[in-house]
Amino acid sequence: MSTGFSSSSSRFADYFVICGLDTESGLEPDELSGKTQSRLRLFSENFEQSPLRRTFKSKVLAHYPDNVEWNPFDQDAVGMLCMPKGLSFRTQTDIRGPQFHSFIITREDGSRTYGFALTFFEEVTSKQICSAMQTLYHMHNRFNSYDISRDTLYVSKCICLITPMGFAHACRRVLEQLHQAVTSPQPPPLPLESYVYNVLYEVPLPPAGRSLKFSGVYGPVVCQRPSTAELPLFDFPLQEVFELLGVENVLQLFTCALLEIQILLYSQYYQRLMTVAESITALMFPFQWQHVYVPILPASLLHFLDAPVPYLMGLHSNGQDDRTKLELPQEANLCFVDIDNHFIELPEDLPQFPNKLEFIQEISEVLLAFGISSEANPQCSDGQSKLRGFRSGDMASDKRNGNLAGSPLNSYLLRENQTIARLQALVKRTGVSLEKLDVKEDTSTNKDSKVHCDEEELKKHQLNIHVREVFANRFTQMFSDYEVFVIQPSQDKEAWFSNRDQMQNFDKASFLSDQPEPYLPFLSRFLETQMFASFIDSKILCHDDEDKEHTLRVFDSRVDKIRMLNVRTPTLRTSMYQKCTNIDEAEKAIEMRLYKIDHTALHPHLLDMKIGQGRYEPGFFPHLQSDVLSSGPTSNKWAKRSAPAQWRRKDRQKQHTEHLYLDNDQREKYIQEARNLGTTLRQPKLSDLSPSVIAQTNWKFVEGLLKECRNKTKRMLVEKMGREAVELGHGEVSITGVEENTLIASLCDLLERIWSHGLQVKQGKSALWSHLLHYQESKEKRDATPAGLSPPGIIHDTERRKSDAGCAMPPLKVSLIQDMRHIQNISEIKTDVGKARAWVRLSMEKKLLSRHLKQLLSDHELTKKLYKRYAFLRCDDEKEQFLYHLLSFNAVDYFCFTNVFTTIMIPYHVVIIPSKKLGGSMFTANPWVCVSGELAETGVLQVPKNTLEITFECQNLGKLTTVQMGHDNSGLYAKWLVECVMVRNGITGHTYKFPCGRWLGKGVDDGSLERILVGELATNTTETEDRMCRTPPMQQSPGMMRRFVTISPNSKPKLNTGQIQEGVGEAINGIVKHFHKPEKERGSLTLLLCGEYGLVWALEQVFQHGFKSPRLFKNVFIWDFLEKAQVYFESTEQSQMTQDENWQMRVRHFCHFMRAINSTPRNIGKDGKFQMLVCLGARDHLLHHWIALLAECPITAQMYEDMALLKDHSLVNSLIRVLQTLQEFNITLEASLVKGIGI
Repeated sequence: MSTGFSSSSSRFADYFVICGLDTESGLEPDELSGKTQSRLRLFSENFEQSPLRRTFKSKVLAHYPDNVEWNPFDQDAVGMLCMPKGLSFRTQTDIRGPQFHSFIITREDGSRTYGFALTFFEEVTSKQICSAMQTLYHMHNRFNSYDISRDTLYVSKCICLITPMGFAHACRRVLEQLHQAVTSPQPPPLPLESYVYNVLYEVPLPPAGRSLKFSGVYGPVVCQRPSTAELPLFDFPLQEVFELLGVENVLQLFTCALLEIQILLYSQYYQRLMTVAESITALMFPFQWQHVYVPILPASLLHFLDAPVPYLMGLHSNGQDDRTKLELPQEANLCFVDIDNHFIELPEDLPQFPNKLEFIQEISEVLLAFGISSEANPQCSDGQSKLRGFRSGDMASDKRNGNLAGSPLNSYLLRENQTIARLQALVKRTGVSLEKLDVKEDTSTNKDSKVHCDEEELKKHQLNIHVREVFANRFTQMFSDYEVFVIQPSQDKEAWFSNRDQMQNFDKASFLSDQPEPYLPFLSRFLETQMFASFIDSKILCHDDEDKEHTLRVFDSRVDKIRMLNVRTPTLRTSMYQKCTNIDEAEKAIEMRLYKIDHTALHPHLLDMKIGQGRYEPGFFPHLQSDVLSSGPTSNKWAKRSAPAQWRRKDRQKQHTEHLYLDNDQREKYIQEARNLGTTLRQPKLSDLSPSVIAQTNWKFVEGLLKECRNKTKRMLVEKMGREAVELGHGEVSITGVEENTLIASLCDLLERIWSHGLQVKQGKSALWSHLLHYQESKEKRDATPAGLSPPGIIHDTERRKSDAGCAMPPLKVSLIQDMRHIQNISEIKTDVGKARAWVRLSMEKKLLSRHLKQLLSDHELTKKLYKRYAFLRCDDEKEQFLYHLLSFNAVDYFCFTNVFTTIMIPYHVVIIPSKKLGGSMFTANPWVCVSGELAETGVLQVPKNTLEITFECQNLGKLTTVQMGHDNSGLYAKWLVECVMVRNGITGHTYKFPCGRWLGKGVDDGSLERILVGELATNTTETEDRMCRTPPMQQSPGMMRRFVTISPNSKPKLNTGQIQEGVGEAINGIVKHFHKPEKERGSLTLLLCGEYGLVWALEQVFQHGFKSPRLFKNVFIWDFLEKAQVYFESTEQSQMTQDENWQMRVRHFCHFMRAINSTPRNIGKDGKFQMLVCLGARDHLLHHWIALLAECPITAQMYEDMALLKDHSLVNSLIRVLQTLQEFNITLEASLVKGIGI
């Protein structure tokens, strides 16, 4: 499947290999496969098994030729993968037929070699081996033991072809015919050497777009290779995958693979493991799996399962033990596929593949057309399942399901008559109607269109291409305009490579902003994968078509076709499901190759062998004559050239085979480096398994984890600091909620992988949570000793965090255990993995992640008890660096806990701080508060007047926005000067400050008994070691105003007109910016309207400028002026003065709003009423009309000095223009701002 096969090989097969029992060295127990890691109890102790059930070492007995330069023979790998569980012995009572399986060897550079193996049983002729087996049985004292005199002993043997390309079907036929030659009573026409020699040296690889026929021992073998314009070669039966797992499961597995989740396949059939793995990776076209890929994990490599990297591995089951016996090192982010039992375990929070239901529907239709159910089919036979033709029994149900049309052509008879069915398919394409065809007549026609492979094989090819085209079409539709978003590097290639880690190669934010909402959870995660990054890298490296990798070239040509068909604007996105339309031409190409074979290879012939050579005993696969097989013919036209001359002439265009691009060394180096950037290993070294090699592998993992951690934290910070990042050229749009969740989820996944690397004993699905529980347990034991009598959960050595909120509200104590308890108390979170994720989110929000993990790991005894020496968490330098990277998150504000767990109950603590100057002590009335947040509000809460604080629990309010507070005006002294209100979230520790600085009481200040306060998050000035650098808080008020307002809040500052205009401009600007952010990002609009230097404050300055100072001791408020204006407008309306329609409309609106606010039952004072009027005016886009009205009103002339801003026409006009910019925004007010007003 991969484009990276060895470029020099032009031969169909590189090696022929025989593996089995080496009678010289005798029986060697396969220690590794037998006892394997104790953690996999499933492979129970080798020596407890009866000897026939034990595994013994197999050897590569012979391979021909000795070596080929383009693909050096890897004896260990081939030996391990031909017989992954070593030798097995049987007696005549338990003999089995030959089993075929394929495997893959991935080299360091990502290129692959395929192996195809046929394993069968042969009688053991060696007396020593038989008596050794009998001795073992006596030692094992079994009654039903093997008896040398009574039983015949058989042992497994394997013949294998190693090939550069995966022609599974052809290789299977070659091997089966070779085995048949040895077991059949009649010897084959030629010695075995002739056939092996033929397949090694005289059969070429078919060139792209061609088919090839060559001779096996008993019959022809056909293989065909797709052209450079088709999907890459894939020769495994997809049908089997759908029958084993069902469409729904296949799609879930496919989604896991695309998101680079660890995948473990589990089956007792090696070929099933390989078929599922190869199918899933083939369906990913145009993307390629970039990580560890071991479809068959040899038993001796089980330690590899704790690899803390994404992997796709296949584990062999012995068919007796069930899933529960299998202990895996990490399961937090694992997709476990039990192939034989047709079920799949998915990681939590797996997003849905876009248009999943329509996609399943489309795949099911394709399968039904071939008579395959879309559900998993438990009857699927052991080896390969047959494509079921329609039987009359199926007919009725299919008619019912609407799968068969009622035409005579689709009748049952015709389905049985394959020639006509095929004819019909061909004719249908030419558009001729065959409805009137007479069935009998045509059974004998069209003899020459014989297909050169069996019906079964053709059906397999057709089904494969149908399904693959449907899958490929999803990506062509989803990424049809991806090129627009590729960021081409500005510097040269060398510089680009040296900075590759830091570079963004794709404008993710813009791409996602064009996508339909339902696609986002999947796409935002997919764009973060290594496979997507590599795909885009190869796009950047290939400027013209000649350069492109095969997959990229095919994909781009399809995308161009879609663009031409759809001619829609590249960024206009639709979630309309578009079915695949190019299946027919793909199918036609395959049929053309199979109907007309392009080339026939040389026939096998007698070799130059000595007399007597080439004879062997029937029933035994012999050692072949290595002298004749060690090298090919000297004048062989295949040896040096990759295609014969006549093909070249005929085929100039097609000759861009998939691997020609490898010739350009420089580019290959780049592509390779790009591939290896994020990966550590593709496949474990299958050779030397000494402790030093295992240690080295683990060391690579540790380095890889650290690098990944560095890149992730950097990426998250760059995204989070969006606004500052724009100047640094890191991208335009700030992070979206979906993306932030994606990045945090991938951080949680990374932490789980780090925590499960090198675990001694696996407990629960989440390694991180398991470690935390151990820590909690040991801490609580220690705290239970008499020495520690402090209340539980409060840790002696942690100091309180300092806070600028004043001493009124001491900050929460920093306690890892307390944070764990909070999570344990949340009943909505049911699983360990979920708890670990919630704990990470909470720690991120509290800016304590690095500190908590440092504390967790400071218990060295516990870490030693839980982890092996090589584990990441026991590599001190790397661990320190890792904690330092996490510390950088303290530089930004995350609300990743509050925003995600929206339904949980949270304790809040409210403190009202009265002014120290004027006696709050004499205050007699009963105060109340009502707290509102982005998610909900509390309703009115009574506050005890002696303590002025209250703690209550309610559903998560989200980020807090406003506090309404007031009192009931009871008692002798019901006047109260309040400085501020503080509210703290008892779980996240976020403290909000709601400044007031005004009186509440009748006859004092503006006579208000209640006020609406707008708050901001009070920042923690944490210890310096925890601070790297602080970004400003989430909602930054306009900074310009701070320069000229350095006066205490009670004395009214006098601003000049320039400063007032600037203030209004900044307030409006803040609101405009707010609406230009993606919806999930917007902060609090209330803050921008009513907060410090918000719109209400700015308009207050406008109306106060040049306001005539009243008589002594009498306060006049803006509201007094507005009421007078209202009286004037109402009287002019009555007196029917001639004004235009427009003016009357504005007046009516203004008076209506004034009346409504004045008649509200709430006791808000004059300034509160003014605030309400501004908010309603902004909501209904009326502010600029009202300013125009008031500027011309005679009352203004009476109440304002001549230099007042309201009397300056040019200033009023510019103010109106600025306010008009609010018209395009749909402003929604928080309920607390307009409570009690029915407009």
